[in-house]
Amino acid sequence: MPQSAAASAAQGEGKRDYVQQMFSDIAPRYDLLNHVLSLNIDRRWRRRALSLLGWTERPRGRYLDLCAGTLDVGAMLTRQKGFGGRVVGADFAVPMLRHGIGKAPADRLAPVGADALQLPFADGSFDGAVVAFGIRNVADLDACLREVRRVLTPGARFVILEFSTPRIALVRVAYQFYFHRILPLIGRLVSGHGSAYTYLPLSVAQFPTETALADRMRAAGYHAVQWERLSLGIAAIHTGTV
Repeated sequence: MPQSAAASAAQGEGKRDYVQQMFSDIAPRYDLLNHVLSLNIDRRWRRRALSLLGWTERPRGRYLDLCAGTLDVGAMLTRQKGFGGRVVGADFAVPMLRHGIGKAPADRLAPVGADALQLPFADGSFDGAVVAFGIRNVADLDACLREVRRVLTPGARFVILEFSTPRIALVRVAYQFYFHRILPLIGRLVSGHGSAYTYLPLSVAQFPTETALADRMRAAGYHAVQWERLSLGIAAIHTGTV
């Protein structure tokens, strides 16, 4: 039953409720699993994503960490040399946010319980936004892209860091074996959740390719859209400007 729920959610059926409950359930072990299952490469990916945010142009600005989880990305941004702004970490799985409290001073990083499709912020509230490994979990990708664009100021940049599928055949075979066989087993043992780490590879398989995501960003109103592959295509970063 848990496996079938994961498969259905990955294809969009009941996705919002499944994702919200799943991340609430695995919150206590989420950080540990992220670093272990990625062999700590995820930290380097996050640093690269922040380097593309363009915060140095508005170092005292206000930035959005979307689908913020345990606030890793937002906290990392507050620690960047020269950064003097504020970060809002938004996520609808509130237990995840609770586990991130304390990673940065409260006056620099504020957690907000919020759905990525209905952000409780005024138009043009942020000088940039970043989402790391969360956008594939939203129930409506195109609506999310438009909603983020709404809350950004003119000239602000949206950075998307997400898992991808390697294009090199040999790498893809090894990656698929790890992603579909090893990762769910370790994830299940450590997190205690029956389907969370089965859902992960299934959701990545359903997510648009790099070129398709870039096209959808342009359709949502972003310009200067660019993307790059990371670690032989295991992940990818997309950027777009409002």
